[in-house]
Formats: sequence, structure tokens, C-alpha cells
Amino acid sequence: MDFGARVVHGDNLAVLQALPDGCANLIYIDPPFNTGKRQARRQLRTARDANGDRRGFQGRRYATTVLGSRAFADQFDDYLAFLEPRLREAHRVLAPDGSLYFHVDYREVHYCKILLDEIFGRENFLNEIIWAYDYGARPKDRWPAKHDNILLYVRDNKSYTFNVDDIDRIPYMAPGLVGAEKAAKGKLPTDTWWHTIVSPTGKEKTGYPTQKPLGVLRRILAASSHPGDLVLDFFAGSGTTGAAALELGRRFLLVDSNPEAIEVMRQRFAGQDVDFETGD
Repeated sequence: MDFGARVVHGDNLAVLQALPDGCANLIYIDPPFNTGKRQARRQLRTARDANGDRRGFQGRRYATTVLGSRAFADQFDDYLAFLEPRLREAHRVLAPDGSLYFHVDYREVHYCKILLDEIFGRENFLNEIIWAYDYGARPKDRWPAKHDNILLYVRDNKSYTFNVDDIDRIPYMAPGLVGAEKAAKGKLPTDTWWHTIVSPTGKEKTGYPTQKPLGVLRRILAASSHPGDLVLDFFAGSGTTGAAALELGRRFLLVDSNPEAIEVMRQRFAGQDVDFETGD
């Protein structure tokens, strides 16, 4: 089966079942988090207006116009029963030296890890990455939840891709303690990644709910794949995995059943050599 840069609109389980064994060098998935809510995101345009409905920096007022909205249901009667056949197929199609990054949140991560331990083997669990950010509401009755969990499993813990020299380095928190040479070079990230969410007003924003930052996917692809490798994301959403793959010279296969996600990806990849098709 030939892969280049492909987006498939269809049931991800059916698409996975049609893939050959060991074809994907890296899998990243960000499945719905089973919050029990309808995830929605409005697209807004703001303009300076003395009588506007929003207050901004230094008290300036802005008027907002709703341009549109996108949404999907995030609720399953049995979340693990939904995920299990898809994760078993992911294990089958993952290359012998491949890696799976499974992005979830605190509500489901412990249940998902037990399932992944069963499918991949506890010995092939490599990391739990904490993606920490600082944005959004702050409840007064608990510690505000400002992180996601990314579970990293490999197909074989004796042989897997990890390009340590290709990982973006970050500043030392106390550069004066490590000397000028080390401070200038920066340090490798740990399993806690501080990275902002996608800015609500930035150029990266697509308007799709739960869009993940390009910087997070760049780091994953740089670390765990090589140029020309096939990257698979079968909960593709806004297509950030594909955007990172295009930048870094990886092939990709994205799958999503939501027509709104497909439309967002058509707009995002407009002018790029990306094939769109409908799954069986």
C-alpha cells in the first residue's frame, strides 16, 4: 500500500483493519477524553470598539463577532470497549521499532494505562509525559487542572527510535548554576513539558475544539521518527499531526469520522500535496 500524505474520512477501526502489519513507524492519537460533554469552540473576530462587549489589555474595549462554531460529542457508554479494538489494531500496524503516543486527560488515564499495559506489555511502557499549560478557568474549590497526560509505549523496549539529538532544547530554570556554555546550549526536556495551548487569537488556530499545539507534535515526531517514516493519527481532529509531518519530511495517514474535522483539514492543507479520500 502506497502512503504519502493522506487524509481519510471514515471509521478509523475499518481503516486500521485494512492496513498491513507493521506499516506505521509512529502513532500519535488524541482520542475524545470521555468528558460526557459536547466539545464546542466558537470562532470569534474582535475589533476595537469603545462600547464593545469585551475588556482587554489596559482596559481597552473590543466588540466580538461570532464567525462560526465547531463541535463533537465526547461521551461513550463504555470508553474502554470503544478504544480496545482500535488499540489492538494500532499494536498490529506499529513497526517493530515504532512508538505509540496516547494523549488523554486525568479522568481516564489510569484506566487507559491498564488497557495499554495489557496490549503492549508493561515492559514496553516508556514514559508518562505531562503536558502542562496555564490557561482557562480556575475553580476555587480544588487545584485547577492544567495538564494532559501522554502515555508513551514502544513495540519493543530493546529496539525503538529515539532521536535525542533532534529534540528541541529548553532553557535552564537557573542558568547561573550550570555555567555559560550549558546555559547557551539549553537542556533536554524532561517528562514534564511546559507548552502553551494554541492561542485563541493566533495564526495557528483552526477553530476546531481540542486542537493541540504544533510545538508538541513537532517534538514527538522529531524524537520518535525519521524523515520519510509513516506517521499515523486515527483521531486526527484538526490535523496537527499532519502539519508537523509536512514540516519535518514525514509521510502521514490521518483518519477522522467527523465531517467538520475533514473540512478543517482541507482548509489547513490547502495548496499542499495532500490526498483526501473516503474510507469504506
